[in-house]
Amino acid sequence: MEAESEPYVRLATMRQLHQAVADLNTARSLADTLQTVADGIVTGLGYELGCVNLVRPDGDLVIAAFAGNSAAEALITGRVGSRASWERRLSMGESWDQLRFIPHTEGWVLLDDDVPQWHTEGPEPRFEDEWHPLDRLYAPMYASGGGRDLLGVISVDRPRNGRRPGAWGREALQMYASQAAIAISNARLRANMQRALVRLEREQQALRASEESFRQAFEYAPSGMAIAEMGGDQHGRLLRTNDALCRLLGRPASVLRRYSFADLVHPEDIGTLLRTSAEGGRAELRLGRRDGTYLWVSLRNSVVADTADGPRFLLTHVEDIEERKRHELNLAHRASHDALTGLPNSAELRSRLSARLCERPHSPAATAIEALDAAYGDVESSLTPGYQSDAPGYQSDAHGYQADASGHQGDPHAYPGDAHGYQIDGYDAEAVAAPGGLYDHHVHTVAPDAEHDDGTKGLAVLFCDLDGFKSINDRFGHHTGDAVLIEVARRLSTCVRDGDTVARLGGDEFVVLADGLGAADAADLAVRLRNAIIPPIRVDGRAVRVGASFGIGWAECGMTVEEVLRSADQRMYVEKRSRSKVHRRAG
Repeated sequence: MEAESEPYVRLATMRQLHQAVADLNTARSLADTLQTVADGIVTGLGYELGCVNLVRPDGDLVIAAFAGNSAAEALITGRVGSRASWERRLSMGESWDQLRFIPHTEGWVLLDDDVPQWHTEGPEPRFEDEWHPLDRLYAPMYASGGGRDLLGVISVDRPRNGRRPGAWGREALQMYASQAAIAISNARLRANMQRALVRLEREQQALRASEESFRQAFEYAPSGMAIAEMGGDQHGRLLRTNDALCRLLGRPASVLRRYSFADLVHPEDIGTLLRTSAEGGRAELRLGRRDGTYLWVSLRNSVVADTADGPRFLLTHVEDIEERKRHELNLAHRASHDALTGLPNSAELRSRLSARLCERPHSPAATAIEALDAAYGDVESSLTPGYQSDAPGYQSDAHGYQADASGHQGDPHAYPGDAHGYQIDGYDAEAVAAPGGLYDHHVHTVAPDAEHDDGTKGLAVLFCDLDGFKSINDRFGHHTGDAVLIEVARRLSTCVRDGDTVARLGGDEFVVLADGLGAADAADLAVRLRNAIIPPIRVDGRAVRVGASFGIGWAECGMTVEEVLRSADQRMYVEKRSRSKVHRRAG
């Protein structure tokens, strides 16, 4: 580099500087850029030694590149100087605009600090502007943007002309440090971008691999899988189904995409589906097949997101549990039904009867009007003499006879007189008058008056005992006896309404629960049942006959199940003894 006293700068020197700056932008990596910066100090600015100190993330400065002396490069490259020591150096000596020059007369105090140093040997200076071996010249590099964020420091040693740099040399070094800072920043940006691209590519590869794994797991899963929309107007609509689900429901994927699970679920199970939570929800319900049948399945839900902030979808696992459900229902049926006749057994009979009874006995003293008056405090009209509960204006719904405990409602036209339903005095007046009692949903079971038919309907309990069955068992064996019991069960079942219960209590005893009957209706039913049993029963080519004795009892709130059955049983024995043995013969 030419001396400051020179009136001009040679063209060759300008070209060298221009080439050094141009080389800064050709480096491909950060390491190449740092080494190019150090080399440009030697080749383009005319210094014997050039060193690039780069700020690390922890704030200290590391020697990242060195040029001009291979021995020095091997010795000090990679060594670290503390940030405090560097800040001390950048605040000492003379300030040449953004450069910092520390003459040897002041720099001796820096010989023992922790900044790595290398000095060339040489004679003592003879002139005032001659370079001394212990002189130090630093060019700080700041990040672009106008701030004072230190990026690194360029340190130079021994200009080739042996003199301290003049105005041109200082300007050239300062400009070169500025361009070097830009080049290093750009190199870092490119490195970060490259790392980000590599990371993104790896993430995309992992995502593609994950998607492919999910696709294969989804498509080839042995059980049904479905992806449905979450939220919006088409919440729950099926977007994607696997082959297993298509086979399970007998529908192609293109057809299933028109539906949601709510469209396919059995009407009785829609409540179960709606109560199933999206995240981690489980449900066992029935889904409709293409042939119109329903299949028991187990649904398990989980929520998946398309992207971090993208739409969420519902992933549903559908497992066929038809066989298990059939087995469970079969076990439940066997536990509650007689193995021989298929009728409800004693335990099921008691369960259904118990569901209709409560511990509080019915109080016939108050009519519905009196109960309402008592509830609202109207005493003046609550005790009207002669106000009967069977007044025509206060009958219940004409088709309202109560369903049995199984939940099935019977045919209101099966028996004469059963269209009257319950009288309003079937409600407990005390319960209505009590606080909150007006909203008591339990319909109290009452018994009709045995002496006066006031139109009251109740739950009739018909206790049936076969006459002559023991002689058939003894004479023809248990095989014939079992066949007779099966046929009697069939005949009894065909003579009652859908809502009634025919149960086998044990042995040759049967019980019929018929709701919504008056006293005369129950007697007519007993006659029809007896007449249905009497005709001969053919077993293995022979005809046998049995008779039947019926006792009619009535279930009433305040009674226990055993009391109800005992009452019907006692009436059956009274009826059996009242008939002659000839009329009871069979076989």
